Amino acid sequence: MSLPQLSVYRHDHGTRALITLAGEIDLVTAPLVRTALAECLRDGVRTVDVDLTAVTFCDGSGLNAFLAASQLATDAGVILRLHYPPPAIARIIGITGSGFLFHPVHVVREPSLQAPAAAGGAP
Repeated sequence: MSLPQLSVYRHDHGTRALITLAGEIDLVTAPLVRTALAECLRDGVRTVDVDLTAVTFCDGSGLNAFLAASQLATDAGVILRLHYPPPAIARIIGITGSGFLFHPVHVVREPSLQAPAAAGGAP
C-alpha cells in the first residue's frame, strides 16, 4: 500500500500568494497544508488563494486544516480564499456548514448539477 501523495506549490506576487494543491489531503498530508498556510502568515502575505483544482481527495483532517487556517487568517486580518474545489470538497464544505468561513468559494460544477439555460434568454 502506497502513502497518499500531496504536492504543494506556492507562488508569491507582492503581498499575495497562490497555493496550488495536487493530490490527496488526509491525516498524513494535512500537516503540509497547515504548514504552507502558516508560512504565508509568517511571511506577511495579506491574501492567500488556494487552488484546489487538482485535489483528488479531502477528508475531515483536510477540512480541519482549512478551518484552522481560516481562523488564523481572520485573526491576522488576512484573506483566505479557496478556489475551484472539486464537487466532493464542495459537498463537505456545504454539509458541514463551513463555507461561511471562506471568502467566495468558486466551484466547478458537474454538468448534471448545472441549472438548465433559460429558454429564449441570453446565454
